[in-house]
Amino acid sequence: MQKFLDVTGLEEKQFMIKKWYFYTSLTVIIAFLSYSFKPLKLDTKEWFLRKNDNGIPYLFPSVKQEDYTSLNIPFTGNLFIGFKEALGFRESQNKYKKVNSLGYLGKYQFGNETLRSIGIHDTDKFLKSPKLQEKAFVALLSKNKFILKDVIEKYDGKVVNGVLITESGILAAAHLGGAGSVKRYFKNNGKRQIKDAYGTSIRSYLKAFGGYDTSFIEPNVNAVVSL
Repeated sequence: MQKFLDVTGLEEKQFMIKKWYFYTSLTVIIAFLSYSFKPLKLDTKEWFLRKNDNGIPYLFPSVKQEDYTSLNIPFTGNLFIGFKEALGFRESQNKYKKVNSLGYLGKYQFGNETLRSIGIHDTDKFLKSPKLQEKAFVALLSKNKFILKDVIEKYDGKVVNGVLITESGILAAAHLGGAGSVKRYFKNNGKRQIKDAYGTSIRSYLKAFGGYDTSFIEPNVNAVVSL
């Protein structure tokens, strides 16, 4: 009888220990989950860089601005940042110091004549300055938007040679081959294939870069870069 009571007491003690472990573990799990779902205040973390690009804030895990000179945003929808990053990648894989076999320069592959038209004469300085290259890109967009305003007004939203024409597509095509080439393309209703020295066609840029928001670009035939 005594032996039976001892066994029963031992089992009861083991049960209480298991019960204690269970509730202790449950408490730890609940505390961990509660902490995990607390909002992280990114603004208070010194390792985050806040950048406001075209009125849209982005947070990057670095305090060094130069770490993001060729940053690829994974999803940008039809935002302007998506337009310029996609075009930059097509031109140079977003390499600011890229010089191609024909002497075109930088992330957006500018020619010397085009640079002079927007007020840039020092190509060495241009290659070394991502900020200057981004300004040059916007200035050229402004100039081409003015030159092509009649084309944009006439063809935006229409289908030409199987491609839905948009303002951003027209501006991208002008960046590739110049505003004059774009005018010739539409003058022939898209039937004449106009290509650059590497065989890239105006039509391919109209298609690849259509649908982005370039509405904030102000048309200005005299656009120059402020150094």
